[in-house]
Amino acid sequence: MNQDIWTKFADYPDNVTAQLKRIENTIMVVAANLNAGKVKASLKWGEASYLVEGGSAIRIDWKSKQPDVVKVLFHCQTSLVSTFREVYPKAFEYEGNRALLIPLTVNLAETPIAECISLALTYQNIKHLPLLGAWPTDNASI
Repeated sequence: MNQDIWTKFADYPDNVTAQLKRIENTIMVVAANLNAGKVKASLKWGEASYLVEGGSAIRIDWKSKQPDVVKVLFHCQTSLVSTFREVYPKAFEYEGNRALLIPLTVNLAETPIAECISLALTYQNIKHLPLLGAWPTDNASI
């Protein structure tokens, strides 16, 4: 983990840090499985940001105004979040066209977060495809 990110996460409550680290780990595992290359981790706009060549940045953070969730943020001018809404309508709470809200208590393995991360990490190659090449599902809500 990037030292700046580690320092930021260390200031959060333990349960928040644990969920953020699980999401970061998911990003790293998905990137490795895709052979997406080196993940560039840094702080952008005060949030942990992860980017691979050919992908769209994924940012993760927690805000005390919404203490029960962490946010997985995507570039608002992409079709990522609108695609997630259509493909996974019940899987997440969404915030505008830029974020997924992940409850601190949710088991990430029970969500399609890895699939969403995969779409973001390959965005430049799939942005021309309907629904980014994903297929609508009837996933249970979290």
